[in-house]
Amino acid sequence: MTHYFDTSDLEDFPNIGEFALDSGKKFFDYYGAATGAGKLTDREKALIALAVAVTQNCPYCIDAYTTKCLSLGVSSEEMMEAVHTGAAMMAGVTLAHSTQMRKIIKKKEM
Repeated sequence: MTHYFDTSDLEDFPNIGEFALDSGKKFFDYYGAATGAGKLTDREKALIALAVAVTQNCPYCIDAYTTKCLSLGVSSEEMMEAVHTGAAMMAGVTLAHSTQMRKIIKKKEM
């Protein structure tokens, strides 16, 4: 292995419940319900998952959801747009939290 993240580990993901079978089953039940088609399509959910994967820096999820998006016919331009949406949201979250800093500055400068 030449990298910390080994892409072959994706194949082992179904075994994450190995030492906690009940918790693993509950996770997969929830994961399947949350990521499967519902009011949103599989395609829409795959794009959301890809954007979250990129913003959260998960190479396994980036690999899995890029592959899933491609299998669902999502274009590279659509994937990049989803990633930019996620990036803008992360920037907004960061800047929104500057409210706390600004309040402290104003209070201490009085």
